[in-house]
Amino acid sequence: MNQTTTVKLNAPYLIFLGDVNDLMSAKTGAGLVQWCPEKVVGQLRTQPDSVDLGVTDMTIEQAAAAGARSLVIGVALVGGEINQQWTDIINLAAASGLDIVSGLHTSLHDVPGLEETASSSGVRLIDVRRAPEILPVGTGKKRSGNRVLMVGTDCAVGKKYTALALTQSLKDAGIKATFRATGQTGMMIAGEGIPIDSVKSDFISGAAETISPGNDTGHWDVIEGQGSLFNPSYAGVSLGLLHGSQPDAIVVCHDAVRATVSSCPEYELPSINDCIELHLRCARLTNPAAVCIGVSVNTSGLPANKRNPYLDNLSKQTGLVCVDPLVDGCEAFVSSLMALNQV
Repeated sequence: MNQTTTVKLNAPYLIFLGDVNDLMSAKTGAGLVQWCPEKVVGQLRTQPDSVDLGVTDMTIEQAAAAGARSLVIGVALVGGEINQQWTDIINLAAASGLDIVSGLHTSLHDVPGLEETASSSGVRLIDVRRAPEILPVGTGKKRSGNRVLMVGTDCAVGKKYTALALTQSLKDAGIKATFRATGQTGMMIAGEGIPIDSVKSDFISGAAETISPGNDTGHWDVIEGQGSLFNPSYAGVSLGLLHGSQPDAIVVCHDAVRATVSSCPEYELPSINDCIELHLRCARLTNPAAVCIGVSVNTSGLPANKRNPYLDNLSKQTGLVCVDPLVDGCEAFVSSLMALNQV
């Protein structure tokens, strides 16, 4: 029985960004624009200084006239709540014939008047961040196939982007691979998955096992990571996902210019070597052979002339391949994974 949550959205999408002015808070919209731009018709910003994803600004009326079929809430605020100031806009979109899609914890059914508006106009309210009601407890039993999990020094450091880029690189190399989504944006892109941070704690490792079932010997599941063992807010989710994923390999993801934990700025980020060491210690509970094959670095915040020296220095410190997947590609990671299969 497939217990992943299937997400079938009507495209094209109008991405709602509200008044958020930082890219981290708009990561859902940014992910859709990056990985399925053909499905995005435009963006809706409520303030001139709201984050700009580089697509056409539109009103609800303009988007509907352009053929938009869904309003996707493209922001992911701490706590996952729907801002009550968005109520009128969301209701207008539903009244205009657009499905409403949300990856936030607050249910769309709790937005004042929205159920009635959606019912009247015949549109759908789609809460992506809803875990299956029935999930198994993790067993730790060895599964066939291969798994590589993205882990990180913090939240929002490129785990999803790295997983998507690595999946594509594996496929380009003729290797069977599947992106396994564990968060709302990844699920919107992949069309299925389980929102790990909405799973009851006893069932997180079981959910991770469900996401990545046994598979062919040469197949790689590329599993989207969540949170970080070094983030006090979300470490519990990260640990359960790590144990249940039972990875043969991990890729550590990091933002080159971040110094403190995003949700707890009084905490400094760990060194990359400390991050590798702790993740491997924990991963080896369910897979004693787990290894780290490289470091994925978001270098977008570095000056151009600092990027290569930074990566070279990090590679010397760790003894591993260190790349920015969106600049350098993931071919080096693919080579490392193939070497594992030959051991």
